[in-house]
Amino acid sequence: MTTERIKLAFVVNDVATEQDNYSTIRLARKAVMRGHEVALIGLGDFIYDWEDGICAMAILSKIDEFEDDTVYLAHLQDTELERTRIVLSEWDILMLRSDPAEELVSRSWAPTSSLLFAQLASLERTIVLNDPRHLTDAVNKTYFQGFPESVRPATTITRELEEVRRFLDAHGGKGVIKPLQGSGGQGVFLVDKKNRQNLNQITEAVIRDGYAIVQEYLPAAKKGDLRMITLNGRPLMVENTYASLHRFSQTEDHRSNISAGGGVEMMAPDEKALAIAEIVGPKLIDDGMYLAGLDIVDDKMIELNVDTPGGVSFMEDLSGVDFSGAIIDDLERKVRLQRQYGGALTNRQLAVI
Repeated sequence: MTTERIKLAFVVNDVATEQDNYSTIRLARKAVMRGHEVALIGLGDFIYDWEDGICAMAILSKIDEFEDDTVYLAHLQDTELERTRIVLSEWDILMLRSDPAEELVSRSWAPTSSLLFAQLASLERTIVLNDPRHLTDAVNKTYFQGFPESVRPATTITRELEEVRRFLDAHGGKGVIKPLQGSGGQGVFLVDKKNRQNLNQITEAVIRDGYAIVQEYLPAAKKGDLRMITLNGRPLMVENTYASLHRFSQTEDHRSNISAGGGVEMMAPDEKALAIAEIVGPKLIDDGMYLAGLDIVDDKMIELNVDTPGGVSFMEDLSGVDFSGAIIDDLERKVRLQRQYGGALTNRQLAVI
């Protein structure tokens, strides 16, 4: 089938801070290799125009065959590449790929504002992914508590030190404390008898910028976790290979996040992980969570990333499987449906159809 050119815009924190191992860069490079128009928009670059509606100052990519992600990112970050004003109603897809945790200190206004602009953009012909109305709810980890209890570890969310103590005492004196708003393993502490005397300082550090989430410790976490990508609410599989990574710590640090120095290897999900995906899938679909990253330990989902699920570039480099190409295939399919049926399909329907 001949692929019609599509116009695909990515929202990132800031083009200048993107890195060459980010999944967004891999997806954008694969899109321009196919001849699609690609734009990158920073969180502070939106405009509401009284005539044109939602616009943005964007970095427009040239359409070319780039050697790799490093070369492509250098093109996007070229200081001579000026921003161009675009009207989003003229673009087919707006992919929201920013990390709100990175903005907590210096630009706390940015994530919320960008989501409101994205909500308005979704009222026009542009397909906005993931659905911005539910992404507004998912800015912090309270969204995670809306999934079935059977797939979640025991959890408390609080700013009270005594509540943290009570939870730990009820769960063998061991648990994981982390910010309610956070990512990449930042501010995550494992509390046990070795450092319990530091609980006051640990809790104070975590609640400095908001609520703390405290989860029961899962012994299987010693071996790391599984990051599994879902697309349209289902595990992404290409060439009989699941888009899933085993992430593990390479030091005495308990964190297995790639950004925290963890190691990675391809690993197919077991029956427990696939069962979790099947259980959480309906809510992902209902909420328009087109692309998500499930972090799984044994029979529990410990995190859910719906803002900027990553790992795709690592999965491709390890396996040789074109997962990003499969995602672009699916985006092309959505645009064909949107062009065929016009306003008959809502953004929520297009997000997961």
